[in-house]
Amino acid sequence: MDAAPLLLDSITDADAQAQGRVVICGSHGGLYPGAIASRAGVRAVVFNDAGIGLDRAGVAGVLALADIGMAAAAVDCQTARIGSASDTIARGVISMVNVVAHSLGVKPGMSAQAAAQILATAPDPQGVLPPANEARQQVTLSGHVVHCLDSASLVGPQDAGKIVITGSHGALIGGDPARAIKAPVRVVVFNDAGIGVDQIGVTRLPALDARQIAAVTVSCQTARIGDACSALESGIISCTNRTSQALGAVQNGRLSDWLTSLSC
Repeated sequence: MDAAPLLLDSITDADAQAQGRVVICGSHGGLYPGAIASRAGVRAVVFNDAGIGLDRAGVAGVLALADIGMAAAAVDCQTARIGSASDTIARGVISMVNVVAHSLGVKPGMSAQAAAQILATAPDPQGVLPPANEARQQVTLSGHVVHCLDSASLVGPQDAGKIVITGSHGALIGGDPARAIKAPVRVVVFNDAGIGVDQIGVTRLPALDARQIAAVTVSCQTARIGDACSALESGIISCTNRTSQALGAVQNGRLSDWLTSLSC
């Protein structure tokens, strides 16, 4: 077994080499990433806490993984860039641990590097989390069809020209502008994941300006990360790009009000 941690900018990149490994990833620690880590067969995992946010959605997966005996933790979004595994291991400071990780000696305030060394001794999980009920829903809002996708990984060519709300964070994965969005949508919404160190949680927005795609983030304190419908129900816009501003998006406005105001 390879004792060195596997670095993944997104847990959705997990493949066969993740089996039995300690994974340091850039993903938020919500239920869907937690379920992916479980299905990938990783032994232990470190996420980003994404500001923790509404209903503690940013660490819900960290906590749920204890149910199957998997050690899991999250780093404070103010100490490491979400979407970057290398920054997580280099600068991350643990903010949240589940009971399995805690029993091994992983504690808040510890560096991610130190935590990774301890997690190398983690026991094998004793089960698999049930698949997260990741949703792709279509909602009609004042004549607009809005597509609610709990993960940006669900975006595909069929979404070109559409209004898309994702539950994903607004950070460039691995700092790569090509991964900002996988289709030329008309409008896209992300969660700001607490904005975080280096303003990382909103870095997709200027990258999407270059593609003339209107993009905004909603505050993680007003919408559950990983839950697109939560953003539509209660999300307050925290950041905008120039393309969205030209369409009337304003900071501190309700997301639903802005989407309703768009011309068809």
